[in-house]
Amino acid sequence: MKKNDIIPLHIDSVASDGSGVGRHENLVIFVPMSCAGDTIEAHILKVKTSYAFAKVHRILTPSPDRIEADCAVYRQCGGCAFRHMHYAAEKREKRAMVDDALQRIGGLDMRCEDMLALSPERYRNKAQYPLREEGGEIKAGFFARHSHRVIPCGDCLLEPAVFGEILKAVIYFLQQHRVSVYNEQTHKGLVRHLFLRCTQGAGKISLCLVLNGTAFAQQRAFAAFMSASFPAIRSIVLNFNTAKTNVILGDTYRTIFGDSHIEDVLLGRKFRISSASFYQVNHDMCEKLYTKAAEYAALQPGETLLDLYCGAGTVGICLAPENCRLIGVDIVPEAVENARENAALNDLKNAEFICADAAAATTILKEKGLHADCVVIDPPRKGCDERTIENIVAFGAQRLVYISCNPATLARDLKIFQRKGYMAERACAADLFPRTAHCESVVKLTRA
Repeated sequence: MKKNDIIPLHIDSVASDGSGVGRHENLVIFVPMSCAGDTIEAHILKVKTSYAFAKVHRILTPSPDRIEADCAVYRQCGGCAFRHMHYAAEKREKRAMVDDALQRIGGLDMRCEDMLALSPERYRNKAQYPLREEGGEIKAGFFARHSHRVIPCGDCLLEPAVFGEILKAVIYFLQQHRVSVYNEQTHKGLVRHLFLRCTQGAGKISLCLVLNGTAFAQQRAFAAFMSASFPAIRSIVLNFNTAKTNVILGDTYRTIFGDSHIEDVLLGRKFRISSASFYQVNHDMCEKLYTKAAEYAALQPGETLLDLYCGAGTVGICLAPENCRLIGVDIVPEAVENARENAALNDLKNAEFICADAAAATTILKEKGLHADCVVIDPPRKGCDERTIENIVAFGAQRLVYISCNPATLARDLKIFQRKGYMAERACAADLFPRTAHCESVVKLTRA
């Protein structure tokens, strides 16, 4: 087999990135935008020793799971992985991915007890659009898969429709005022990204313009135009990022209209969210996930909850009853400050937040002799390092609640916890990112 061969292929299963998986001549072949049950002609793109990559050349027999994609740029955009598939099938595949990781990587004899899910459309409360110039016109949208080529998208079906309208208005303003946009190759041009956030139902919107510079001469006119055009915009912020980097946001912000944040309500608690804060992008599914996490935590009056990777404090504040002690830890100073503000906003008297990485903070707290009855962790995709796990274990908490956005690193960490005396007791999958390849999960661990 070699590049550009076209071969018949039956798709047997779905990989963790959403690609269909088939086998031909002892090679595993990964094919994006294919479904388990498809029989296709596959166009080979790259061949390795034991596996290959291909694309769908022609569908010979469609899977019962297959539907017609309802997005014009789905095949070019790198956002969605499952828009060619019935949502019921997507949920089944994602639950199977979590189960497979728990059993194959974690060596655990368990399955998810449930798959939490809601509507797969218009759920995102956050969007980040790169802006580029091509042929004298400004393009904005999303990066194509495995590239930095911008695919224009006027109305992403994962986001509120108003986001697309705001994007068009921003482009119109920049063109009318001849404001330059960023060029990655030359590192010239002013506007790099448009960053939008909204509350549930898009009732309040924050707009952040990321600039390759320290000044925006048209900022007053921009703030007046955008706020008049969209009354839901309550905050307009400039972010300055002059580094030659793929990181979207820089460290410096300046508010040019309204507040530096917007407020949202999650499980009856109020939260202030700035551009730098971590906040789950799917509000309604976040409530379902945190409700399940609270069930697993089972906090009793007077107990202490340790919330690692706390972000703006959303997990701990939602899980901890008013008569519990809450200690939150995060490495981002702005997020910790937001967490303190959010605790005060909800009149939580017995809450404190520490700015440090998880490993360092657990070391400090252990040295202070802290006892935690329950530890909740919601780490980044890379999971926990072993030092952090050792320190968590040293607290001697009876219960751990592990929220994860990566089934593979979750399963790896659960295996380590098991060796150190914590047994995974219950697990639940939660689809916070429908139509993408990502899936959240939450696991309850109990000290043996």
